[in-house]
Amino acid sequence: MNHRLLVIAFLSAACSLWAQETPSEQIAAHSILQQRDQMEKSLEISKWVAQAAADNSGRDRVVARARQLLESELLAMGDDITKNPEIGFKETRSVEILTAYLQKHGFNVTKGVAGFPTAFVARFQGSRSGPNLGVIVEYDALRGTMGPFHGDQHSTQGPVGLAAAVAMAEYLQSSHAPGSVIVYGTPAEEMMPAVKTIMYKAGVFDGADIIVRSHSTSPTSRPAPGFGTCCMNIDGVTYIYSGAPAHQLTSWNGRNALEAVIHLFSNIDSMRSSIRPEARIQGIISEGGSAPNVVPDRTVANFYIRYPDSVYLGQLREMVDNAARGAALSTGTKLKIVEDGADRDGISMATLDELSFAYLRRYGATNLQDAPGKPQGYEETGSVSSNIPGLEVGAQTSTFPNHTYGMEKDALAEVGHHGEIVDAETMTAVLFDFDQNAAYRAAVGREFSALKQEFAAYQEALEKSYIVPNVPDPK
Repeated sequence: MNHRLLVIAFLSAACSLWAQETPSEQIAAHSILQQRDQMEKSLEISKWVAQAAADNSGRDRVVARARQLLESELLAMGDDITKNPEIGFKETRSVEILTAYLQKHGFNVTKGVAGFPTAFVARFQGSRSGPNLGVIVEYDALRGTMGPFHGDQHSTQGPVGLAAAVAMAEYLQSSHAPGSVIVYGTPAEEMMPAVKTIMYKAGVFDGADIIVRSHSTSPTSRPAPGFGTCCMNIDGVTYIYSGAPAHQLTSWNGRNALEAVIHLFSNIDSMRSSIRPEARIQGIISEGGSAPNVVPDRTVANFYIRYPDSVYLGQLREMVDNAARGAALSTGTKLKIVEDGADRDGISMATLDELSFAYLRRYGATNLQDAPGKPQGYEETGSVSSNIPGLEVGAQTSTFPNHTYGMEKDALAEVGHHGEIVDAETMTAVLFDFDQNAAYRAAVGREFSALKQEFAAYQEALEKSYIVPNVPDPK
């Protein structure tokens, strides 16, 4: 498919896909989204997508360098990190490997940013001031029943990002082109608290003009422009119950915290008919007592509470908190509610995602999905992607779904290595175009500003959409 057909496919599919996920969202966003079609057309997406089909000797040399770095050094680094997985906040070995490589290639590295020992920022300043080109890398493994494993291929995100960052840094140095390259090492993507949000609030991402990252995926795809999340808006919450111990034969002398946490799960199940069907409430009991003959005096449950938009999520969260309070009241125990973190909506952009998808096609990505998916920010917390333009690059790197042992295996196989090379080439090409083309940067900025304004209006409309029933006092 040539670039003109690609853009036609994008425009014809976008009208239906721009709509949000739930009926309430669609109603709230209807008038807002009607205005978007004209704005997107004015951005001349086809012109920017045509860049990917045109020959550009400077870009092609930088892209070839990124590929060479992967093939000669960085694929092996990714394999090594895959074989030595470390869960969030404990990725010390992985961080040492990544930062040592960046220092070797002229980056100034600062570790322990925003109070996280395994977070870092590595900066390469070109000879002239210009766009600040950001690259996010992740490196934490999943927590599995058989130990940590890289079933989301975060082990390869670092090497992919490093290939693009180093190739661009070398180009800026040799050509004296304007700009700088900043690599953001972000730990514990699979855990709460939402580290990128904390880093954002601490000013770590200040000054970035664009941020790119890669991520493992089974299909090669891209999102439609708009606002959304990959995994719905999330509140991470821990519910801690305190009781009083006693012998189980005389259990009335104690207060059973295990019964309280079991009641919590039962209360949530009992109120599901009053919860909108798109909600997801997922919990585990991480502490449930120590011995069957002792009344448990402490239990802990960890929950992810999810909904497609953050406005109704607020109502849902209150319902779950009240279910937890009711469980404490009915068992004579005491409750502590701990906020673990929150993920919120981000912004995706046609100017970046359509260009990226054209490069993915050019460089040989497999299993391409021509129709854009739902809007989705480029990082899960939403805090960064709703405030700084950027994109997530995703060539197929596995034939298995995310968070599986099959995906970890594919990270070491040809399908993984091929996708990683395509990701690095695509990231490099997009960064090159953004750095070199002031008109393209302006188009990205214009779209991002418009989407941010849309998002604010959409949030206001949602506030009016969810009516809380008026429950009268009993007579």
